[in-house]
Amino acid sequence: MTTDPRLLPPAWSAASPGRRHRARMRVFVLVCLPLALFYFAWLLDPARIGNPVLYVVLIAAELFNLMQAVGFWWTCTSERSRPPLGLAGEHPDVDVLVPVYDEPVDIVEPTIAGARRMHGARVHVWLLDDGDRDEMRALASRHGAGYLRRRRHTGAKAGNINHALRRTRSPIVVVLDCDHVPQPRFLQATLGHLCAPDVAFVQTPQCYANAGTGTLAAAAWSQQALFFGAIARGKDGQDAMFCCGTNVVFKRAALEDAGGFPEGSVTEDFELSVKLHERGWRSAYVPEVVAQGLGPEDMASYVGQQHRWARGCLGAIGAVLRARLPLRMRVQYLLSCSYFLTGWTVLAYMLFPVVRILTGAQPLAGAASDQFLLHFAPYFGMALSMVAMVGAGAYTFRAFALQSASFWIHVHASVLALLRRPGSFKVTPKRGAEGRQPRAMLPSLAAAGALLCVAVLGLAQRHDPSTLNNVAFALVHLTVLSFGVAPALRAARRPAAEIAAPASERLAA
Repeated sequence: MTTDPRLLPPAWSAASPGRRHRARMRVFVLVCLPLALFYFAWLLDPARIGNPVLYVVLIAAELFNLMQAVGFWWTCTSERSRPPLGLAGEHPDVDVLVPVYDEPVDIVEPTIAGARRMHGARVHVWLLDDGDRDEMRALASRHGAGYLRRRRHTGAKAGNINHALRRTRSPIVVVLDCDHVPQPRFLQATLGHLCAPDVAFVQTPQCYANAGTGTLAAAAWSQQALFFGAIARGKDGQDAMFCCGTNVVFKRAALEDAGGFPEGSVTEDFELSVKLHERGWRSAYVPEVVAQGLGPEDMASYVGQQHRWARGCLGAIGAVLRARLPLRMRVQYLLSCSYFLTGWTVLAYMLFPVVRILTGAQPLAGAASDQFLLHFAPYFGMALSMVAMVGAGAYTFRAFALQSASFWIHVHASVLALLRRPGSFKVTPKRGAEGRQPRAMLPSLAAAGALLCVAVLGLAQRHDPSTLNNVAFALVHLTVLSFGVAPALRAARRPAAEIAAPASERLAA
């Protein structure tokens, strides 16, 4: 009998590797900063200007990436490692809210069963059924959980939770996505941090237990591991950790003070965090895996998830700018939002060799382009090495390639945000689809095809150093895109449903 991977011990730790790791991060920053200065001092010399328009685009892209890099270094070197803090005294009443829409019973049942087994409080589990399904009512009854459904399905997940908040009373509220199975010690690891009167919520990591089901799931998890590792610890060190939608414990008083979850955003957790921090509430991040869930296993699911996050975070920039927040907290929020603009820089970098080979125009003067790698490569190489080191082995090349191949998601989401087009909340499927999904990455495939054609054309036309340099850059981009889109061109190895035994067998075991 196979076992649901969410019920196995976690294979990853969100905790800091320790003092030596922090010392290495600071050493890397001390090396990266002068390399960045060396590169930009060379790049910003007016003698380097080739085509003025392309040069301005290059400078804008490079300065944006420098801002992101410096923000990343600052965040990661600010990390705080909170130990689990037990709750002294009487066990409080805790409402555990598990919103459900159309997920299968065998995905939801281990979550409800796991929530019922949590120690350290008088736990009241509620299944919030926005799918109005009798099998969900039976599931809740089978495990002694409460069951709530509503007449008007407005506000998506946020509306579902707010409806439950009006019908429950416990002073502590836990929110779990229906695929995230909590460990029995979930509350013991988190409740103690709520003893501080101004702490509104305690966030714990998301961990994808299905990371071993295929290339896409592994790469998606690698991206998450970087965030819930060094980045989240660093945001906590700056008192700027935000709610991530699941595996989070709230004080009901804080939720009531903020008016509940915002129902007009597709990233309601992010905007709720802004509201709470603006009102003087604090947050805490406990870097211990106390719940495991399921990440996207096919490309269409990944694209939908990333587009929702990008659309919601970019749409929240205005709210962050208007919020009355301390400067460091505002900058941390803006760094998180602006990450979803990086697709524009990837698009610009891919266009440079295409424009040069087709028209002869390039951002740098001819003599400067020959020296470009000498100044750029050390800075770029150390910056990538810093990401790999900070990720403590969890961040992989395939994760980087998948991020690069997702450039068009950021571009599309930012255009929608600029036009103020409303986003829609779509649940990320918890089972991988069978078959190939090239349409999910069609823009990236088109970009890869264009780069290949231009590289062949360039080699056919001439073999001067400038052309060869641009052909080489086109092939580098093509290689990265190829690794990024590869999961869309092959069928998922095993859907999550095939890994897990039937729910009745697992829970009986």
